[in-house]
Amino acid sequence: MQGVSRGARRLRTSRASLGALEGSTKGDDSIVGVNAQVSASKATRHEIIIVGVVVAGAFLALLNQTVMSPALPGLMQTFGVGAGDAQWVTSIYMLVNGIMVPISGYLIDKFSTRRLFFASLAVFAAGTVLCAVAPSFGVLLAGRVLQAAGAGVQLPLVAVVPMLVFPPEKRGTAMGMAGIVMSAGPAVGPVAGGAIIDAFGWRLMFWAIVPLVLIIAVASWFLLDNVGELKDPRLDLPSVLLSTVAFGGMLYGFSSASSLGWGSPLVVAPIAVGVVALVAFVRRQRRLSEPLLRIDTLKTPVFRSAAILVTLINAAAAVTNVTLPIYLQTSLGVSAFETGMIMLPAAAVGIFISPVSGIVFDRFGPRGIGIAGLALFTGALAALSQVNVGTSVLVVTVLCALQASGQALANMPLNTWGVNALPNDMIAHGNAVANTGRQVAGAISTALIVTVMTGVTASNAAAGVQASTAQGVGVAYGVCAAISAVALALCVAKVRAAKRRAPEGRPCGCEMECGTIEKEA
Repeated sequence: MQGVSRGARRLRTSRASLGALEGSTKGDDSIVGVNAQVSASKATRHEIIIVGVVVAGAFLALLNQTVMSPALPGLMQTFGVGAGDAQWVTSIYMLVNGIMVPISGYLIDKFSTRRLFFASLAVFAAGTVLCAVAPSFGVLLAGRVLQAAGAGVQLPLVAVVPMLVFPPEKRGTAMGMAGIVMSAGPAVGPVAGGAIIDAFGWRLMFWAIVPLVLIIAVASWFLLDNVGELKDPRLDLPSVLLSTVAFGGMLYGFSSASSLGWGSPLVVAPIAVGVVALVAFVRRQRRLSEPLLRIDTLKTPVFRSAAILVTLINAAAAVTNVTLPIYLQTSLGVSAFETGMIMLPAAAVGIFISPVSGIVFDRFGPRGIGIAGLALFTGALAALSQVNVGTSVLVVTVLCALQASGQALANMPLNTWGVNALPNDMIAHGNAVANTGRQVAGAISTALIVTVMTGVTASNAAAGVQASTAQGVGVAYGVCAAISAVALALCVAKVRAAKRRAPEGRPCGCEMECGTIEKEA
């Protein structure tokens, strides 16, 4: 290495007893020596700043997932498209995000943190400008694809960098603090987007994002250092193609099922092709010496259990975003603005719960908070399954907030518990595996929820639109309560409270046998 960065020197000072750290100048793309395999009693100010910069980038990515919802009517009017076409402005963002996730592990291993962060931010900014000046709907979609491609790197970074920067015993707090900003993005998006669109139109909404990107870029130039160890892996192009077809096909198919129907060729064909490509992708990863996605992370019992738990939680949580607005506006007769205000406390609750859950996890481990969170989550979903035309708006608001509180209490601690069981060189791949599962499960859950809701609503049409819609939404919530109950039972059976020390001195975060990761004494 040529030199040592200022950040590395600060880290060296705080962890001198842990050995010399390798580093580089900020000008080159080699690694700054933030060796997170070693443990420290507390994180330094500089480490917190590094995580803060990455979280700020992820905030923009999350903000853009929800900021477009209020713009759909304006887009339909500007470009003369129908609601079915306009919804692709949001759907394509999530679709490209899902395609990027399996590749994120390779990118994080291949490129330095600074290079990856700046490149993704530049792609995101280019997409934002393209959306702002879009002369046609097709150009607008192209801009959203670029935005999603940049966001598809920013979001994995915020899940991986805190794990590499902070020692295992502080990772819960770190991810909890990151959760404040990550919860704020989806909460602020519809409100801020709606205010700007109402006052100035949808194009200015995109222009308003550009200064935020520039501020983050300038700040990161001075504050962001490289973390982790680069491996220079070989990119297997057939794996990239297979993963794109597999996850893109399945996400597209399941996302389209709610509007086109399960029997549509545009649903069946993409899902079938995606499943075949997925099987081929998994088989290829198992044969390669340098796989694009390390499926072997699932051989670690703790990580496997955590990935399943978080996947189930996210699948169950999809019901609120999908069905609650329909219930509120159709069955209870509230306006679109009132719907947003009713859902705002649920979206904002993570701002307060996330840091608390992280601190509790670091102090007591995952079992207690995981069970408590899932019990609250399951109970709230079960209560929402009983809604009808006579349910008050206040009751719905409180139950939605309780559901979000339970999700926030359980989600981050269980995810951190699983990642702590992996060695640092597998964290990026573990995050990619877990996120891929969540993306696919979310798409499947959404399609199932809408199918159940529409089926029940149609079968009870004689009761009237308001009553039949409420019955359909109630059954959909009941299905998701059952999914959450499965997660609760799995949490009780698999998650352990105590943190034992591995032979190398690294806590694995459980009492289970993690033999595939921890070395034998």
